[in-house]
Amino acid sequence: MNHTDTAKYRLPKGTSGTGAYELDVTPESAGWGHSGLGIVNLGPGETHTLNTGEAEFLVLPLEGGCTVTVGDHVFELAGRSGVFAAATDFAYVPRGAQALISSAAGGRFALPSALTERALPARYGPRENVPVELRGAGACSRQVNNYCLPGTFEADQLLVCEVLTPGGNWSSYPPHKHDAVRTDADGTPVESELEEIYYFEVSGGPDGFAYQRVYGTEDRPLDVLAEVRSGDTVLIPHGWHGPSIAAPGYDLYYLNVMAGPGQDRAWLICDDPAHGWVRDTWASQDVDDRLPFGEQR
Repeated sequence: MNHTDTAKYRLPKGTSGTGAYELDVTPESAGWGHSGLGIVNLGPGETHTLNTGEAEFLVLPLEGGCTVTVGDHVFELAGRSGVFAAATDFAYVPRGAQALISSAAGGRFALPSALTERALPARYGPRENVPVELRGAGACSRQVNNYCLPGTFEADQLLVCEVLTPGGNWSSYPPHKHDAVRTDADGTPVESELEEIYYFEVSGGPDGFAYQRVYGTEDRPLDVLAEVRSGDTVLIPHGWHGPSIAAPGYDLYYLNVMAGPGQDRAWLICDDPAHGWVRDTWASQDVDDRLPFGEQR
């Protein structure tokens, strides 16, 4: 296989920025309908003005802290020293708002977004309220920071989490998909339709690397096998995605941003039937003792 879609859906660092944005994925640039992600670098004392338009946003520190001012609301984000150090606090900025992001010491900030028709209040998300989950076991052990998912933080369409994978482990595994609304024979929903963005950082400086696999179904072909390094992004419009493979010696981080049509804001996935059995092996294995990362220990 020649992985013909890799060049289309892998965005190497520095190739998809505009203006103040190191990365600027919009529904228009991605060729889909709902989810987006910007990465903004601010030097000490610099500011950035975010006009949300028809989308809701998070301001999520990757490195450093900032002040987010939305109308009469002022949110002081302590942030973190880096993505492997700790989960972070964050701010929610609604549709139709303007936010001023200022950073006294400078930093890097992710701006996940989703198109929405409903404006919710601007709010602060404390770090201590972010559920930190250890998922899988053995070589499939990983950590998930569940920032903005159903049941963890209210939004209209936006879903955001982070996954941290120790070097040598596999995450986003078994491969799964969420590209169609499906129910079982009893009418219970079993899959939702969500576009997804993976933004990667890898430990070990420029030598750190990992791999991301995405592949389609018979009726909707897709074929991506991407080597990724810090600052790279992979777009997942549909199809099975996984594994995300952390090379031995290099820990892997990725930020997941999801949104789709409909108003139920559900994250329902289906495993690839060829590999779903792997979940059954975890009961007899221990969670990797390198988890959780950093200050979460």
